[in-house]
Amino acid sequence: QVQLVESGGGLVEPGGSLRLSCEASEMLDETSPVGWYRQAPGEQREFVAGMRSKTEIKYAESVRGRFTISQDNAKNTVYLQMNMVKLEDTAVYFCATAYWPFVVMPDYWGQGTQVTVSS
Repeated sequence: QVQLVESGGGLVEPGGSLRLSCEASEMLDETSPVGWYRQAPGEQREFVAGMRSKTEIKYAESVRGRFTISQDNAKNTVYLQMNMVKLEDTAVYFCATAYWPFVVMPDYWGQGTQVTVSS
């Protein structure tokens, strides 16, 4: 099982930007697509973005056009660039390996990274 560690969370103002990182313990490829998920207080965990390759990328409708997922294979790291953040983006963000097209929720989770959007 690939181990993933999230980082990069913090406090950001509405309209601002933040980049989250998800570092893997081993090389990532199309057999281990990585997705980003989030869980707001009192809410269920939900899918945010995921990719299997440079041409197979999926976004939740709530973040499409604002968030961008990318992968640096040399660093075994998947990023989530968050732009034009909104108050409702406040949540703990998790990355996890999953099955394309990210319909089934993953079985294994890390500890996540907190993102707080506030003025």
